[in-house]
Amino acid sequence: MTQKNRKPRLKLVHIVFTVCLILILAPAIYFGWMLASTYMDSHSPVLGNRYENDLNPAITKDQLKQVDEAVGKLDGVTGHSVHLATGTLRVYVDVAEESTAEVVQDVSGRAYEAVVAILDPNVYFSQGNDMKMYDLEIHTSNMKDGRDKDNFIYGIFTKTSAMSAPQYQLVSSPKNPEIAQALRDAVEARKAAEAAAAAEAEAQKNQQNTENSENKENTESTQTQETQQTQQTQQ
Repeated sequence: MTQKNRKPRLKLVHIVFTVCLILILAPAIYFGWMLASTYMDSHSPVLGNRYENDLNPAITKDQLKQVDEAVGKLDGVTGHSVHLATGTLRVYVDVAEESTAEVVQDVSGRAYEAVVAILDPNVYFSQGNDMKMYDLEIHTSNMKDGRDKDNFIYGIFTKTSAMSAPQYQLVSSPKNPEIAQALRDAVEARKAAEAAAAAEAEAQKNQQNTENSENKENTESTQTQETQQTQQTQQ
Protein backbone atom coordinates (compact mmCIF):
# COMPACT_ATOMS: atom_id res chain seq x y z
CA MET A 1 0.00 0.00 0.00
CA THR A 2 2.84 2.36 0.89
CA GLN A 3 4.69 1.63 -2.37
CA LYS A 4 1.53 2.36 -4.39
CA ASN A 5 1.15 5.74 -2.68
CA ARG A 6 4.80 6.64 -3.26
CA LYS A 7 4.66 6.16 -7.03
CA PRO A 8 1.86 8.70 -7.65
CA ARG A 9 3.56 11.15 -5.29
CA LEU A 10 6.90 10.80 -7.07
CA LYS A 11 5.16 11.20 -10.41
CA LEU A 12 3.42 14.35 -9.16
CA VAL A 13 6.74 15.75 -7.90
CA HIS A 14 8.33 15.13 -11.30
CA ILE A 15 5.45 16.87 -13.07
CA VAL A 16 5.61 19.89 -10.76
CA PHE A 17 9.39 20.08 -11.15
CA THR A 18 9.13 19.91 -14.95
CA VAL A 19 6.46 22.64 -15.08
CA CYS A 20 8.50 24.92 -12.80
CA LEU A 21 11.62 24.31 -14.88
CA ILE A 22 9.76 25.27 -18.06
CA LEU A 23 8.36 28.41 -16.44
CA ILE A 24 11.86 29.45 -15.37
CA LEU A 25 13.68 28.60 -18.60
CA ALA A 26 11.11 29.98 -21.05
CA PRO A 27 11.66 33.69 -20.22
CA ALA A 28 15.42 33.17 -19.89
CA ILE A 29 15.59 31.60 -23.36
CA TYR A 30 13.39 34.35 -24.82
CA PHE A 31 15.44 37.23 -23.40
CA GLY A 32 18.66 35.45 -24.30
CA TRP A 33 17.52 35.19 -27.89
CA MET A 34 16.53 38.87 -27.88
CA LEU A 35 19.96 39.91 -26.57
CA ALA A 36 21.76 37.76 -29.13
CA SER A 37 19.61 39.15 -31.94
CA THR A 38 20.23 42.73 -30.81
CA TYR A 39 23.98 42.14 -30.59
CA MET A 40 24.12 40.71 -34.12
CA ASP A 41 22.22 43.71 -35.50
CA SER A 42 24.15 46.32 -33.50
CA HIS A 43 26.65 47.00 -36.33
CA SER A 44 23.98 47.46 -38.99
CA PRO A 45 22.17 50.76 -39.62
CA VAL A 46 18.63 50.79 -38.26
CA LEU A 47 16.41 52.15 -41.02
CA GLY A 48 13.01 51.79 -39.36
CA ASN A 49 9.80 52.98 -40.98
CA ARG A 50 11.32 56.33 -41.92
CA TYR A 51 13.13 54.77 -44.88
CA GLU A 52 10.60 52.09 -45.75
CA ASN A 53 10.52 51.69 -49.56
CA ASP A 54 13.39 54.24 -49.81
CA LEU A 55 17.19 54.00 -50.30
CA ASN A 56 16.83 51.78 -53.33
CA PRO A 57 19.36 50.86 -54.64
CA ALA A 58 21.25 50.58 -51.35
CA ILE A 59 24.93 51.39 -50.93
CA THR A 60 26.83 48.13 -50.46
CA LYS A 61 29.82 47.33 -48.27
CA ASP A 62 31.92 46.76 -51.38
CA GLN A 63 31.10 50.28 -52.61
CA LEU A 64 32.00 51.73 -49.22
CA LYS A 65 35.33 49.95 -49.44
CA GLN A 66 35.93 51.42 -52.90
CA VAL A 67 35.09 54.91 -51.62
CA ASP A 68 37.45 54.46 -48.67
CA GLU A 69 40.31 53.40 -50.95
CA ALA A 70 39.68 56.16 -53.50
CA VAL A 71 39.62 58.95 -50.91
CA GLY A 72 42.73 57.59 -49.22
CA LYS A 73 44.69 57.85 -52.49
CA LEU A 74 44.00 61.57 -52.99
CA ASP A 75 46.95 63.95 -52.80
CA GLY A 76 46.99 66.03 -49.64
CA VAL A 77 44.93 63.57 -47.58
CA THR A 78 46.70 62.68 -44.33
CA GLY A 79 43.85 60.68 -42.82
CA HIS A 80 40.27 59.72 -43.59
CA SER A 81 37.27 57.60 -42.60
CA VAL A 82 33.99 56.63 -44.24
CA HIS A 83 30.73 56.11 -42.32
CA LEU A 84 27.26 55.14 -43.51
CA ALA A 85 24.74 55.97 -40.79
CA THR A 86 21.12 55.31 -41.73
CA GLY A 87 20.48 57.56 -44.74
CA THR A 88 23.67 59.65 -44.73
CA LEU A 89 27.10 58.84 -46.13
CA ARG A 90 29.75 60.83 -44.26
CA VAL A 91 33.36 61.06 -45.36
CA TYR A 92 35.87 62.62 -42.96
CA VAL A 93 39.12 63.90 -44.47
CA ASP A 94 42.20 65.20 -42.68
CA VAL A 95 44.76 67.46 -44.34
CA ALA A 96 48.04 68.96 -43.15
CA GLU A 97 47.79 71.48 -40.31
CA GLU A 98 49.42 74.22 -42.38
CA SER A 99 46.80 73.85 -45.14
CA THR A 100 44.96 76.99 -46.22
CA ALA A 101 41.22 77.39 -46.69
CA GLU A 102 41.75 77.05 -50.45
CA VAL A 103 43.54 73.73 -49.99
CA VAL A 104 40.78 72.42 -47.72
CA GLN A 105 38.15 73.35 -50.31
CA ASP A 106 40.19 71.79 -53.13
CA VAL A 107 40.63 68.51 -51.27
CA SER A 108 36.93 68.50 -50.36
CA GLY A 109 36.00 68.93 -54.02
CA ARG A 110 38.31 66.16 -55.15
CA ALA A 111 36.98 63.88 -52.42
CA TYR A 112 33.46 64.57 -53.67
CA GLU A 113 34.48 63.70 -57.22
CA ALA A 114 36.10 60.48 -55.97
CA VAL A 115 32.87 59.48 -54.22
CA VAL A 116 30.51 60.23 -57.12
CA ALA A 117 32.83 58.40 -59.51
CA ILE A 118 31.83 55.25 -57.60
CA LEU A 119 28.32 56.23 -56.51
CA ASP A 120 26.39 57.99 -59.26
CA PRO A 121 24.82 61.07 -57.63
CA ASN A 122 21.77 60.82 -59.91
CA VAL A 123 21.15 57.32 -58.56
CA TYR A 124 22.25 57.40 -54.92
CA PHE A 125 22.03 61.07 -53.90
CA SER A 126 18.94 62.30 -55.76
CA GLN A 127 15.25 61.79 -55.11
CA GLY A 128 13.18 60.07 -57.75
CA ASN A 129 9.60 58.80 -57.99
CA ASP A 130 8.87 60.16 -54.48
CA MET A 131 11.66 57.95 -53.12
CA LYS A 132 14.11 59.38 -50.60
CA MET A 133 17.73 58.55 -51.26
CA TYR A 134 21.02 59.10 -49.46
CA ASP A 135 22.56 62.38 -48.32
CA LEU A 136 26.30 62.92 -48.79
CA GLU A 137 28.55 64.92 -46.47
CA ILE A 138 32.30 65.38 -46.86
CA HIS A 139 33.98 66.92 -43.81
CA THR A 140 37.51 68.23 -44.32
CA SER A 141 39.68 69.84 -41.65
CA ASN A 142 43.31 70.59 -40.92
CA MET A 143 43.04 69.71 -37.21
CA LYS A 144 41.08 67.07 -35.34
CA ASP A 145 40.98 68.97 -32.04
CA GLY A 146 41.72 72.56 -32.99
CA ARG A 147 38.38 74.32 -32.88
CA ASP A 148 39.70 77.01 -30.55
CA LYS A 149 42.82 77.74 -32.60
CA ASP A 150 43.04 80.67 -35.00
CA ASN A 151 44.34 78.56 -37.90
CA PHE A 152 41.61 75.91 -37.61
CA ILE A 153 39.93 75.29 -40.98
CA TYR A 154 36.85 73.14 -41.46
CA GLY A 155 34.83 72.77 -44.65
CA ILE A 156 31.81 70.63 -45.52
CA PHE A 157 30.74 69.51 -49.00
CA THR A 158 27.03 68.65 -48.86
CA LYS A 159 24.72 66.96 -51.36
CA THR A 160 21.32 65.96 -50.03
CA SER A 161 18.90 63.94 -52.10
CA ALA A 162 16.71 67.06 -52.38
CA MET A 163 19.54 69.24 -53.75
CA SER A 164 20.17 69.51 -57.48
CA ALA A 165 23.86 70.36 -56.96
CA PRO A 166 26.37 70.05 -54.11
CA GLN A 167 27.26 73.00 -51.90
CA TYR A 168 30.46 73.82 -50.06
CA GLN A 169 30.60 75.80 -46.83
CA LEU A 170 33.63 76.86 -44.82
CA VAL A 171 32.03 76.37 -41.42
CA SER A 172 35.12 77.47 -39.48
CA SER A 173 34.68 80.97 -40.92
CA PRO A 174 31.42 82.52 -39.63
CA LYS A 175 29.19 84.36 -42.08
CA ASN A 176 28.53 87.05 -39.46
CA PRO A 177 31.75 87.72 -37.49
CA GLU A 178 30.01 90.14 -35.11
CA ILE A 179 27.45 87.58 -33.99
CA ALA A 180 30.12 84.89 -33.78
CA GLN A 181 32.29 87.12 -31.57
CA ALA A 182 29.30 87.97 -29.38
CA LEU A 183 28.64 84.26 -28.90
CA ARG A 184 32.30 83.64 -28.03
CA ASP A 185 32.23 86.51 -25.53
CA ALA A 186 29.06 85.10 -23.96
CA VAL A 187 30.67 81.68 -23.64
CA GLU A 188 33.81 83.16 -22.07
CA ALA A 189 31.71 85.23 -19.65
CA ARG A 190 29.77 82.13 -18.63
CA LYS A 191 33.00 80.19 -18.10
CA ALA A 192 34.43 83.04 -16.02
CA ALA A 193 31.27 83.22 -13.89
CA GLU A 194 31.34 79.46 -13.33
CA ALA A 195 35.02 79.60 -12.37
CA ALA A 196 34.39 82.47 -9.95
CA ALA A 197 31.46 80.63 -8.36
CA ALA A 198 33.56 77.47 -8.02
CA ALA A 199 36.43 79.45 -6.45
CA GLU A 200 34.05 81.12 -3.99
CA ALA A 201 32.53 77.77 -3.04
CA GLU A 202 36.00 76.31 -2.51
CA ALA A 203 37.00 79.29 -0.35
CA GLN A 204 33.88 78.91 1.79
CA LYS A 205 34.58 75.21 2.15
CA ASN A 206 38.17 75.88 3.24
CA GLN A 207 37.00 78.53 5.71
CA GLN A 208 34.45 76.14 7.18
CA ASN A 209 37.11 73.43 7.50
CA THR A 210 39.41 75.91 9.25
CA GLU A 211 36.68 76.96 11.68
CA ASN A 212 35.81 73.34 12.40
CA SER A 213 39.47 72.56 13.03
CA GLU A 214 39.83 75.54 15.39
CA ASN A 215 36.67 74.58 17.26
CA LYS A 216 37.95 71.04 17.61
CA GLU A 217 41.29 72.26 18.97
CA ASN A 218 39.54 74.59 21.44
CA THR A 219 37.29 71.76 22.60
CA GLU A 220 40.24 69.41 23.06
CA SER A 221 42.16 72.12 24.96
CA THR A 222 39.20 72.77 27.26
CA GLN A 223 38.78 69.06 27.89
CA THR A 224 42.49 68.75 28.71
CA GLN A 225 42.33 71.63 31.18
CA GLU A 226 39.26 70.15 32.85
CA THR A 227 40.98 66.78 33.12
CA GLN A 228 44.05 68.36 34.70
CA GLN A 229 41.93 70.31 37.19
CA THR A 230 40.05 67.14 38.11
CA GLN A 231 43.28 65.26 38.69
CA GLN A 232 44.67 68.08 40.86
CA THR A 233 41.48 68.16 42.91
CA GLN A 234 41.64 64.41 43.50
CA GLN A 235 45.24 64.68 44.67
